[in-house]
Amino acid sequence: MYAIEVMGITKYYGELKALDEVSFKVREGVVFGLLGPNGAGKTTLLRILTTLLKPSAGTARVAGYDILKQPMEVRRRIGYLPEDTGIYPRMTPVEFLLYYARLYGMSYEDAVERIDHYLDMFNLVDKRDVIADKLSKGMRRKLAIIRALLFDPPVLIMDEPTTGLDVVSAREVRELIREKAARGKTVILSTHNMYEAEELCRELALIHKGRIVEVGEMREVLEKRGEKRLEDVFMQLGGGR
Repeated sequence: MYAIEVMGITKYYGELKALDEVSFKVREGVVFGLLGPNGAGKTTLLRILTTLLKPSAGTARVAGYDILKQPMEVRRRIGYLPEDTGIYPRMTPVEFLLYYARLYGMSYEDAVERIDHYLDMFNLVDKRDVIADKLSKGMRRKLAIIRALLFDPPVLIMDEPTTGLDVVSAREVRELIREKAARGKTVILSTHNMYEAEELCRELALIHKGRIVEVGEMREVLEKRGEKRLEDVFMQLGGGR
């Protein structure tokens, strides 16, 4: 079964073609890497999959629902971690997470239980009543990760999940991603951290200048590109430029 099916997605910004007939499928229960240089179209594609942005052409199905015809059903089944955390600065962590729990339709009791669990996991218990603009960048990133995980969605879409985290916290997030996939969750992971991608991703798509240039299992892509390390494949595409 496929958790995500991307079918000919094209996106224009004026005359600029940001995505050019992008197509691929993601199986259930895998960590799928979406990799490419800056400006390749990764974030644009993630925003389309989360229904925050409409494609100029094409469509996709997420958890069995069409992003154009059934956007609310899609939103009920995804946890999204954007590169920009989007934390409300005047809310405390508890207020912020309870607000999103209500949007997700969670009961107050379930929400409090999960919030307490994740605040403890991410060492934020002593910050639970501190307004967000007093938190460090890393703490705000953790809070955004908790928001994505809060209602235990079947699909996680994560844009640079470990950016701004210390080494220990980044490792914890990677372990959490593995755990989610082991439980049958599907994770789309966009990252510039090639070590992270090699460690986590079973399958991947390489995107360059808005087009998919490779898609498949990690081993197959490396063999096809004649490289042993994903970093070397990434450099073929222009690295971080």
